Amino acid sequence: MADMFALANPKRFMDASAKFLPWLALSAGAALAAGLVLGFLAPPDYQQGTTVKIMFLHVPAAWTAMMAYGLMALASIFSLIWRHPLADVAAKTAAPLGALFTALGLITGSLWGRPMWGTYWVWDARLTSFLILLFLYLGYIALWSAIEDETRAARAAAILALVGAVNLPIIEFSVNWHTLHQGESILRADGPQIASVFLWPLGLTALGYTLLFLALWTVRIRTEILERRTRTLMLAEPQ
Repeated sequence: MADMFALANPKRFMDASAKFLPWLALSAGAALAAGLVLGFLAPPDYQQGTTVKIMFLHVPAAWTAMMAYGLMALASIFSLIWRHPLADVAAKTAAPLGALFTALGLITGSLWGRPMWGTYWVWDARLTSFLILLFLYLGYIALWSAIEDETRAARAAAILALVGAVNLPIIEFSVNWHTLHQGESILRADGPQIASVFLWPLGLTALGYTLLFLALWTVRIRTEILERRTRTLMLAEPQ
C-alpha cells in the first residue's frame, strides 16, 4: 500500500509518464493501423456483407467506454476510502474520454443497426443501458463543473460514479434479455463464434482503442496536474 501511494506522487507520476507516454502512443497507433488495415482487407460477411466492418469501430468503442467507467469507479473508491493523491484527478480526467468513446459506440452502433434491423435505434436493454452510460458520464462531468470547491466536487462525483457503476453489469448481461442486439460471440465457454479473419482485426483494434484511451488519459492527468500546480502558484503569489 505504501509503494502504491509513493508511485502516486504527482512528481513521480510526471517523471514516469514522460518516459512511457511516447511508447504508449506509438503502440496505440501501430495496433490501430494494423487492425484497421486487416479489417479493410477482410472479406464481406456472408449475411451482413461489408456492413460487418463497422464492428471494428463499434465493438472496441463499446468495450473502451465500459472499461473507462470501470477505471473511473475504481479511482473513485481510492479517492473516497484512502484519499489517494491522484485518484480524483484520474477519475475526473477519465470521464470526458469515456463519454467520447460511449458516443462513438452509440453512433457506430446506430449505423450498423440501420441495415441489420431496419432502424437506427430500438429501446432494448443493451442500447438503453448504454445510452444511460453516456448520461452518467455527462452527469459526472456536470457535477464536477457545478461545485467550485474541488474537495467537495471530488467527493460528490465519486459517489455518483460508484452509484452509476451498477449499470456496467446491466450493459454486460443485457444481451441475454431478449434483445435485438447480438449476443456474446467472443468470450464464450465454447470459444469465439467469429471467424479468425474477423477476430484478428477486431482484437487489434480493441487493443489499439485501449492503448489510445490510456495514452489520452495519461495526457489529461498530466495536464490536470500542471493546471493545479499553476493555480496553487497563482494563489500563493502576494496580491
